[in-house]
Amino acid sequence: MDSNICFLNSNDGTGLLGFGGQNLQTFNTGDVTSKIQSFIDSNHSKYIFLCLSYDLKNHIENLYSQNTDRIKFPAAMLWSPDCVAKINGDHIEIVQGPSNEVNKKKARELLKGLKQQNGETNNINFRKGIKKESYINSVITLQNHIQRGDIYEVNFCQEYIAEKVDLEDVKNTYLNINNITDAPFSSYLKFNEFEVFCGSPERYIKKKGLNLIAQPIKGTAKRGLSISDDNLLQEKLKNDPKERAENIMIVDLMRNDLSKIAQKGSVKVDELCKVYTFKTVHQMISTVSCKMKSGTNFNDILKATFPMGSMTGAPKIRAMELIEKHESFKRGLYSGSIGYIAPNGDFDLNVVIRTMVYNKKLKNLSCAVGSAITINSIPENEYEECAVKIQKLLDGVSG
Repeated sequence: MDSNICFLNSNDGTGLLGFGGQNLQTFNTGDVTSKIQSFIDSNHSKYIFLCLSYDLKNHIENLYSQNTDRIKFPAAMLWSPDCVAKINGDHIEIVQGPSNEVNKKKARELLKGLKQQNGETNNINFRKGIKKESYINSVITLQNHIQRGDIYEVNFCQEYIAEKVDLEDVKNTYLNINNITDAPFSSYLKFNEFEVFCGSPERYIKKKGLNLIAQPIKGTAKRGLSISDDNLLQEKLKNDPKERAENIMIVDLMRNDLSKIAQKGSVKVDELCKVYTFKTVHQMISTVSCKMKSGTNFNDILKATFPMGSMTGAPKIRAMELIEKHESFKRGLYSGSIGYIAPNGDFDLNVVIRTMVYNKKLKNLSCAVGSAITINSIPENEYEECAVKIQKLLDGVSG
């Protein structure tokens, strides 16, 4: 495969594939958000694929990250490839670069490589980055902060890590994860030493003209064994007071974030706590939108809304401080974002969850998982929920 690749797969027959070229920039120090904006400005009228690490927060707010970092993903990576192909079923349209049969053939070959199982299975052993006792003690401490009114909710995560993993061992990982999740914000990318296999169901933020849409997810239920089971589980999720409270708190946070860059009176909640069904789970999703003030650029949007509230908690800054204190790993790309910016400046960005991140130089493969902690959370149940969430992904590595 090419040295740099990005495939954004909507799993409805459509997608966007970038390949070819070395116009890739990594940002990790200095005024990172301004550097991101400069790259966007200098590649005006081109497609840009981007990865934003959760730790970009340290360049937006007065925060830091000093936890163990086993992947070393930078704060941001932006790439404008030589060629971009728009996928619609079997039709391939080259929308950046020469629209010739050579590039169409290349696109077909790359897609085939991402969709064709090679028949091999791997045995990769993951270890938990935090012991159960430590996890439960941290949740209890976070609930004490909630009791005192420091925060209302916090997204608390843990890492599963596999070390000494050879490149061959991850060959089928994207295909396996995508088969499991069948998610609308799925992505595969290979940038420098990093390879990312993402099965995300969640949108962070989308821009179309002056309109912005955010769609936070809070509230999850497993799929049933039958239609009647599914209907019962959907109804239970829809009316679960704990899950609704989690979702509504994040909706309020998103409304506040968007109001910083919105035209007066334009922030609205289009859908509240609507249950959507995916291949493996039911999810409670809300939609919040606004019309931006004229002159708002990508940097302004980042500073107002990143990281997304569904992966932090509320109030956002205090939640992020407590996340840093109690989590045992540096999140890196996990709970950050992958997506694209179109030539006209519109964009669509996901939330990086249900994802494996591999560093081929370090030979480390990381998969993180989390849940929302509220005053009503039962620590043991939260631990077990995380174990259930992540097991299918871990199984997906070996097929």
